[in-house]
Amino acid sequence: MKKFVFGALCALLVLSGCGSEEKDENTLVVGATTAPHAQILKFVQDDLEAEGIQLEIKEFTDYTKINAALDEGSLDANYFQHEVYLNGYNEDAGSDLVSVGAIHYEPLGIYAMDPAGKTSISLDDVNEGDVIAVPNDATNEARALLLLEKYGIIKLKEGVGVKATKLDIVENPKNVDIQEIEASQLPRQLESVTFAVINGNYALDADIIDKVIVTEDKEDEAAITYANIVAVRKEDKDNENVKKLVEILKSEKTQQYINDTFNGTVVPSK
Repeated sequence: MKKFVFGALCALLVLSGCGSEEKDENTLVVGATTAPHAQILKFVQDDLEAEGIQLEIKEFTDYTKINAALDEGSLDANYFQHEVYLNGYNEDAGSDLVSVGAIHYEPLGIYAMDPAGKTSISLDDVNEGDVIAVPNDATNEARALLLLEKYGIIKLKEGVGVKATKLDIVENPKNVDIQEIEASQLPRQLESVTFAVINGNYALDADIIDKVIVTEDKEDEAAITYANIVAVRKEDKDNENVKKLVEILKSEKTQQYINDTFNGTVVPSK
């Protein structure tokens, strides 16, 4: 009878995972999208290893699954999002993931291509009735409109900030036609519009970074608000391995790598 009870208990332990080998406490599993996040994480792997930390990077093609993976415990941290997106996830999922550091931002830029495939020189080329494509999601559309306002193409209602929509345009002196298009599709539309406001990561993927005219500045409200962060579960915010990861990601060496590698489409946060 004792043998039967002991055997049943062992079976239950195996089924529950209690008998499986635990993850090394010096291994840090971080989820990220491929570009630029996983690329930056690969750069810091050796520096983390020198600190006794093995960085395991899990790349995701579908960013909507990364917070859930962190929430359920298959990741120790993630690096792919800004805090506004994280707060939205927490609200929808009833979770309490937290930011432990802002690492970089991906500035929106105004891009253009003339019929010969050359970059427009300046925004002085904006003419009456020109078509300007902007991202159609609320977050990036507001950023795009703020950028257009900064360069005098439109004027927005006072105080709307990062919640701006097309309905908040109060002045449009050249009657530009602002068309809302899914953010990832904007690079493909560049030849069929006069200008497009495009996220840095999508411009990088599409190899059109040489077509940029102007970008958000690191001091702009949107750049600060939408800085990309490292996120963890609330109980891990003081984890020493996570602290070391953030420290190395924010180091001068990593910041220089970001500046040298991404040609302004990815910029270190302050």
